[in-house]
Amino acid sequence: MLPIVRTIQQVWPQTKLTWIIGRSEHGLVRDIPDIEFVVLDKARGLRAYAELRARLRARKFDALLHMQMSLRASLASLCVSSSVRLGFDRPRAQDFQWLFTNHRIAARKREHVQDSFFGFIEALGVQQRVLRWDIPVPTGAQAFAEKMLGAGAPILVISPCSSMSYRNWHAAGYAAVADYAAQKHGLRVALTGGPSAIERDYAQAITAQARCQPIDLIGRTDLKQLLAILARATAVVAPDSGPAHMATAVGTPVIGLYACTNPERARPYLSADYVVNRYPEAIRAKFGRTVDDVPWGTRARDATAMARITVADVTATLDKLMHHSRNRKTTQ
Repeated sequence: MLPIVRTIQQVWPQTKLTWIIGRSEHGLVRDIPDIEFVVLDKARGLRAYAELRARLRARKFDALLHMQMSLRASLASLCVSSSVRLGFDRPRAQDFQWLFTNHRIAARKREHVQDSFFGFIEALGVQQRVLRWDIPVPTGAQAFAEKMLGAGAPILVISPCSSMSYRNWHAAGYAAVADYAAQKHGLRVALTGGPSAIERDYAQAITAQARCQPIDLIGRTDLKQLLAILARATAVVAPDSGPAHMATAVGTPVIGLYACTNPERARPYLSADYVVNRYPEAIRAKFGRTVDDVPWGTRARDATAMARITVADVTATLDKLMHHSRNRKTTQ
């Protein structure tokens, strides 16, 4: 979402922006200047919507950009008074979003999520695109990263888990990639993730199988500290997940592991060259059809899909990324 905000701020610097945001996401972006954040704590259930309505009751906005397709987001949109309620075009307005809007962005087929977000400001007349995130990283978070990772050593971050377990690759593969990165490229390996039981299980399994002794940071960082870790990394290996996009925000290339979701729609936006893509095979195995023959956004929700990714797929992509990295340093 931040490139959309940054574009508006550059093109229309006098525009006042109010961002309705979840509590955990707010922890990552809360210190970005010139944005009014209104936190919606979903854990509070219906009380959260009542509080949101009370906070915004006396206000009138020139435009509402309804950019998230979920019933919860649509309920939140009802708390916003605006004559312009802009949502996705009818084919893409999932979860009945079209019932909550009165204007639509231009209909487009088979585009990346980031590009679809730019469609909202294009509907308002803004054609520029500012691909800038620059989320503030506090000095305390930077110091934490230096302490955990050490100074100078190149780092490969492995963020093994997505919020959806079917998107996760296997621990043995991550362990093999960690050892390869250490032996072939001299990279120190750090594991990152949240405190959930499945993520802790991954941490234990990877560290038990890897010979290179990864730095285990799973469940040991807040979002700002994680951002600092990702900024410090030479590269990140991750499935379709939030940390993959956080790495993009700090300019770190991502080796994205994709079999369940279409990388053309959801890959890390600036790392197209480093996608490991087994999605076409997974779609054919599950549906007996090609990617072009299934609806855009179709997921291969299958426990065997991610197993189609091989260690050789990932290490070859790491080789390519490190080669590009060395060439960039040589020409600078």
